Amino acid sequence: MHRLAVLLLAASWSLLAGLSRGYFPEERWSPESPLLAPRLLAALLCRNSEHSLPHVLGAIDRLNYPKDRMALWVATDHNVDNTTAMLREWLTNVQNLYHYVEWRPQEDPSEYEDEDGPKHWSNDRYEHVMKLRQAALETAREMWADYFLVVDCDNLLTDPDVLWKLIKENKTIVAPMLESRAAYSNFWCGMTSQGYYKRTPAYMPMRRQERKGCFAVPMVHSTFLVDLRKQAASQLAFYPPHPDYSWAFDDIIVFAFSARMADVQMYVCNRETYGFFPVPLRSHNSLRDETDSFLHSMLEVMVRGPPLEPSVYLSLPAKQPDKMGFDEIFMINLVRRQDRRDRMLRTLLEQEITCKIVNAVDGKALNASQVRAMGIEMLPGYSDPYHGRPLTKGELGCFLSHYNIWNEIVERGLKVSLVIEDDLRFEIFFKRRLQNLMQEVEAQGLDWDLIYIGRKRMQVDHPEKSVPNIHNLVEADYSYWTLGYMISLQGAKKLLRAEPLKKMLPVDEFLPVMYNKHPVEDYMSHFEARDLRAFSAEPLLVFPTHYTGDPGYISDTETSTVWDNETVRTDWDRARSRKTLEQEELSSEAQNTDVLQSALDSTARDEL
Repeated sequence: MHRLAVLLLAASWSLLAGLSRGYFPEERWSPESPLLAPRLLAALLCRNSEHSLPHVLGAIDRLNYPKDRMALWVATDHNVDNTTAMLREWLTNVQNLYHYVEWRPQEDPSEYEDEDGPKHWSNDRYEHVMKLRQAALETAREMWADYFLVVDCDNLLTDPDVLWKLIKENKTIVAPMLESRAAYSNFWCGMTSQGYYKRTPAYMPMRRQERKGCFAVPMVHSTFLVDLRKQAASQLAFYPPHPDYSWAFDDIIVFAFSARMADVQMYVCNRETYGFFPVPLRSHNSLRDETDSFLHSMLEVMVRGPPLEPSVYLSLPAKQPDKMGFDEIFMINLVRRQDRRDRMLRTLLEQEITCKIVNAVDGKALNASQVRAMGIEMLPGYSDPYHGRPLTKGELGCFLSHYNIWNEIVERGLKVSLVIEDDLRFEIFFKRRLQNLMQEVEAQGLDWDLIYIGRKRMQVDHPEKSVPNIHNLVEADYSYWTLGYMISLQGAKKLLRAEPLKKMLPVDEFLPVMYNKHPVEDYMSHFEARDLRAFSAEPLLVFPTHYTGDPGYISDTETSTVWDNETVRTDWDRARSRKTLEQEELSSEAQNTDVLQSALDSTARDEL
């Protein structure tokens, strides 16, 4: 009986299979194939973009979208750099990958008649850009593209699936919110009746991603997607402006007005991190400023994610790293923290800075007997000001790492050195600002031993004393952290002469003791010579990559065990780890307002 059932089942499957194949060839059935990806035209208008193009084009290379369903419309003009040659090389190498490529270079002139400089947006420049964007839009319509993508040539699309995610939103005009170093992004939440930017309480919660989603806004710019299949999209235009247009002559405002008159709502999506871009500079800024600003955007990407690789379709010159005029740059890194080492080395290379890697002393690998064998004794009475605990193994290893560098400085006779840790992020214009500071220090003949470039200021009751005739420098008061500092040969000698291993405390407590600014007199009483001449950059040039409570926060000093008892862990209450909290906002009375500021500082503060 069982055998008969099996035979009947087999026969029924054979019958079904025969029906699917059909008696005649034209009767055969097979599943439907998937739809092709929508046709998309991407428009790039580039001017003086040599500094950004390798990575912007690399991001376009990596977009997870079938290139045979994409067209490229690329224009460049009014350049004083290598933008035209770079775009030509890239397009030559990728043209066979894409469905269609339109290339519109213009070699001359290199500037507009009515502009004050390469960063100045004159009326002639606005009109020219509007006409180019309109030409690209019309090309997309003529080739029956489904979507039209605008990407500025300094916008980094780090999410390879961004196009699919925007298409899924099913909006006529939709932009991915782009990150920047400031509050600035590629959308407005408010617009005045004259078409100007208007601050609204809705902006920052969206910008900080406290509210996530796709939001209706009056303006998107820089990078956005237009769905040309929507009927109302046929009324959108960049040029000429709508007959009723009376607002500012600006390409993004003209297009936003066009959308309004076509009854098309603009949207911005902030569900994820889609990309990054620099804060626009002022019209008086230089192309070098713009290059450094874009570089900083790339460095910020690497704080939270992998480095951005340049396009493989470009031949680029090798970088020429240097020591910025220092005799040595020491970078402290635990061997087991290869992730930090790799990120820091790449970050330094992008800034064309070379360094010597110093293998940090791993405090976790030391036991109490080894510590005593090294002649190390703890400072009597020391306890952490927040936890009330003794020194941790992590703090012990951190101190020894810096101590070993001070020894090497003296042994090698290094007059000026820079010491950095592996968990820092660089401020915009870092290299230039640091070099400018050191040039002024040398020119003024300042007698100095140590200059913080990154710290946490702990004395917040009154301002620190500014240094006359030197920009961006103050006399350091009580401070935490050793993530970055310059040190002279005489400074290293002073620190070693204090014999700190015989009365050890955390290195960022030891340094204020040595320049006589520690608030605990008992600690200072153990060190007779407290004449270290310590200063600090103001504003600071480096900051930690993470603070207590941030995603990915790990402290190899705070998250540890007590130095002489491995059973007593020190990360049991992170709420009390105030040492690694971000610097609290200073009161107006305590701010260092009288320090001389440079032009780069005002540029760094700009948050449009």
